[in-house]
Amino acid sequence: MRVSEIFQSVQGEGFLTGTPSVFVRTTGCNLRCWFCDTPYTSWHAVGEPMAVEAVVERVLEFEVSHVVLTGGEPLLQPSCVELCEQLRQRQRHVTIETAGTCHLPVQCDLLSLSPKLSNSVPTAEPHNAWAQRHQRNRHQPETVARLLDQALQYQVKFVVDRREDIEEVEDYLRQMPMIRRDRVLLMPQGTDVERLRAIERWLEPLCHEIGLRFCPRKQIEWFGLARAT
Repeated sequence: MRVSEIFQSVQGEGFLTGTPSVFVRTTGCNLRCWFCDTPYTSWHAVGEPMAVEAVVERVLEFEVSHVVLTGGEPLLQPSCVELCEQLRQRQRHVTIETAGTCHLPVQCDLLSLSPKLSNSVPTAEPHNAWAQRHQRNRHQPETVARLLDQALQYQVKFVVDRREDIEEVEDYLRQMPMIRRDRVLLMPQGTDVERLRAIERWLEPLCHEIGLRFCPRKQIEWFGLARAT
């Protein structure tokens, strides 16, 4: 599998926010969100091939029980099935972060789905080919349903950029009635604290009003966009 980085940090999003975790970040993605905060795994993918055994050995060097498999899009890599199996055999709690566009028969403790809304599509110029491909691939309801069906536990996170995105979220949930509203989190779009706070001011009370969860992006508040070293 191609791996960009393996590091210990603190989970900054979702139900496990604040949990010390080891992050295994694969490289390569079938989408090109214009606001991607890890372009070194998508727009300019860098990484090195690693055997599953080597990844497991590196993870076990950290005395942390939670592991987050993220990307890029980790489910592009079939080796993720074996990696998750080996980590769980070693009593590691495994979260998989995925956009829900690829399916693998993978078992994890928490499936963290981040479906991409239309607000994620890159501008056509100078990325016309990727804009079309991204729009075509970003919404895969049958794949999401298969992933949810095999999940032990799940959360669904949407990135919200503007108020108009809320109706698109509601449309998505109407199409996917198997998703429980108490498992849905709305996160502000932004790569700096000022931008996040501006959206948070209206998004958090709106979440309470419509019965969804607000999800801050604490990793940006804590660490900015600094890449692990």
